[in-house]
Amino acid sequence: MGNSYEDECRRSLAEEQAKSLAGTNNWEHVDRERVHQDWDVLYREITAFLDGGSLPGDQKIQELVRRHFDIVSRFYTPSREAYVGMSLFYAEDEAMRAFHDSYHPGMVEFLGAAIRVFAEQGSGFAPSAGAEASA
Repeated sequence: MGNSYEDECRRSLAEEQAKSLAGTNNWEHVDRERVHQDWDVLYREITAFLDGGSLPGDQKIQELVRRHFDIVSRFYTPSREAYVGMSLFYAEDEAMRAFHDSYHPGMVEFLGAAIRVFAEQGSGFAPSAGAEASA
């Protein structure tokens, strides 16, 4: 997965989020307090596995990433590319990196790798913009 794939993922995230924000009055339907509570519980669980030496592709980690994806899907259902784009955003945005790494200094890299595995193997994604254009 080179830079062009990552660029596609960043574009997909930006386009899909913009479309969703516009269509939902800035995600008015989302209980943000509940989302943040659920992410807090989830990130604490991931931290315990990270400290225990788990790998991003381990089944239990992938089950936790499924929960992460399900929380994300309360806002909108992303394509595979947008979901990978979210992991890039976590790594590249200073505030998001600081937030995630406040749980564990390796959280962003670990979660990013786990999200990539999930994107390759998981299900429930929206079609990518490229898939819609070719359909």
